[in-house]
Amino acid sequence: MSDLSLSSTDTIVLDDRIRGFPAGHEPLALADVANRGWKPYDGIMSLPLISLDRAAFASNVELMMGYVRSHGIAIAPHAKTPMSTALALALVAAGAWGTTVADIRQASVMLKAGLNRLILANEIGGPSAGKRLASLLAGYPQAEVHIFADSPELALSLRDAWKTRGDLPTLGLLVELGAARAGARSVTAAQTVLDIILENETPKFRLTGIAAYEGSAATPDPTETAERIAGLMAITADVYRMVRRRVGPDRQLIVTAGGSVFFDMVVEHLRPALAGDRNATLVLRSGAIFFHDHGVYERGLAALDDRSGFEINGKTEQASTVFKPALRLWAEVLSRPEPGLAICGMGLRDVAMDQGLPRPLALYRDGKRLCPLTSAKVAKLNDQHAFVELDDISNIRIGDVLEFGISHPCTCLDRHALLYGLDTEHTVTASFPTSFG
Repeated sequence: MSDLSLSSTDTIVLDDRIRGFPAGHEPLALADVANRGWKPYDGIMSLPLISLDRAAFASNVELMMGYVRSHGIAIAPHAKTPMSTALALALVAAGAWGTTVADIRQASVMLKAGLNRLILANEIGGPSAGKRLASLLAGYPQAEVHIFADSPELALSLRDAWKTRGDLPTLGLLVELGAARAGARSVTAAQTVLDIILENETPKFRLTGIAAYEGSAATPDPTETAERIAGLMAITADVYRMVRRRVGPDRQLIVTAGGSVFFDMVVEHLRPALAGDRNATLVLRSGAIFFHDHGVYERGLAALDDRSGFEINGKTEQASTVFKPALRLWAEVLSRPEPGLAICGMGLRDVAMDQGLPRPLALYRDGKRLCPLTSAKVAKLNDQHAFVELDDISNIRIGDVLEFGISHPCTCLDRHALLYGLDTEHTVTASFPTSFG
């Protein structure tokens, strides 16, 4: 990855160190890329590259923001998916309550961009991590940060970091319940963490709510998954009620859970538990839903439809139909070494495969779309090669460009320093720097 993510967007200059940028082209300011009329299959852009269908992204944003509004809840989209401050800011502008991050470095990136309301949805470690977080937040007195805690050790480490300095904003503690990952496993374990936090509260070190992540409770069996998530949500609701009794009716609390696959189950189980409490807010953290995919989230939304569908404004929609995959990988055919096989210039350095291989979608030649690819499939990936299996009558030639759908954007985008935004004609109309380390 280049060092462009260390620059401000006002000063970023792109050159051919960046995927997609035409080889040998003079350097361009970030904003100028949108004015060149480039297309991923035009023979000008270097491949492979990753692109964002801006219309699909905008539609997904409208759908998900409409969903949370119609259910009277909130959302803090997880920024680990794109790690793009521009896209995170766009989501807040569209109505997001805040932004979720996974670690201290991600929090730093978002704070520098002016995103001041964060959920740090993870345990961060021990005393050294607490000091690192304090050092960061000392520079952001206006920040509102809520952080997961599932152990007395972490709570005390954060307390110690906060009590030794007076230049820090208020830190909100969220007692995390969990299954198959981090998080207290019982009401009793959560109460132990809660006791430590409440015993050590100060005006700048306070309990602000309860957290969970239901996705880690999933198994290959849908019935077992539903039971495990229901159990986790039941414990989360029990701890919320315990917290409310302890702190009284007037304290503002957040209850946060909900990724991009089982958020409907979170709403089903937790919204009734918070009903009537005007000082409690249910906050989803779904992030990948805005990008969707041709793999794990495609399957996840199909399963959501099998459960109950996507209910918005009193109407049930098919989530697997209304949400649109917004991300594509583009690669050239490098070799046709044998019948039924094409080698494309895209591999593990360019695309994720932890939740499924990329899917060939369409064929382009000489700057034009020729046809969809319905029978081709990626059989395996090397570092920089995709092995695409073809039918016997395939017309794919060396130099053709293939458009691929991806599975699991969260582990795909981190391979790219720049995400090219495309209009409905597949013309580059924007470029979004990413900030992965």
